[in-house]
Amino acid sequence: MLRAERYKAILAYFQNEHPIVETELAYTNPFELIVAVVLSAQCTDKRVNMVTPHIFQVYPDALALSKAHFDDVFAIIRSISYPNNKAKHLIGLAQKLINDYNSEIPATMEELITLPGVGRKTANVILSVIYNQPAMAVDTHVFRVSKRLGLVNQNLTTPLAVEKSLIQHIPKDLVPRAHHWLILHGRYVCLARTPKCSICTLTAWCKYFEKGLKNKDLS
Repeated sequence: MLRAERYKAILAYFQNEHPIVETELAYTNPFELIVAVVLSAQCTDKRVNMVTPHIFQVYPDALALSKAHFDDVFAIIRSISYPNNKAKHLIGLAQKLINDYNSEIPATMEELITLPGVGRKTANVILSVIYNQPAMAVDTHVFRVSKRLGLVNQNLTTPLAVEKSLIQHIPKDLVPRAHHWLILHGRYVCLARTPKCSICTLTAWCKYFEKGLKNKDLS
């Protein structure tokens, strides 16, 4: 199967079966989303969603968070991975939003990555979810699933390389949703250690599954 055919089939499936898809992080405005995304680095959305209601209650906007004391923020997010660094990042992020961006969440990659705690992946989430731009955030799920399905070359070794390859093949209007499709498929079906191929509805187009069948035939 040609790669173009694989993309067409997989994207058509997702469009038909999951036309409406969104992040599982709980938020009500761009400020809350960027806080949640910073906290979600190397942490589950479920855990983040358990913590953020308290944060948003105490620090409902950038101005409030910019005045926060480190110990107070740390106490709230201590159950999150790397709470020390993330507490510093959140306060610094809020201060920079106040000082440089009039409390508004920037709408460009160049501006977003100037914020403490915001790397390319986080910036792409913001651009995609808030501004509906064709930005592809590549986390461990997207990295794994895109390779297993055969959407990108196996020899790609960095998230940036995978991101560029996916962007090249996915229509711009579908990129924001495709980001979530791949993440959720990796989170619930195409698991890292024990992929649930028996219940997966993408096996007809999956290189990983095809390889497994060939190995069985040879054994």
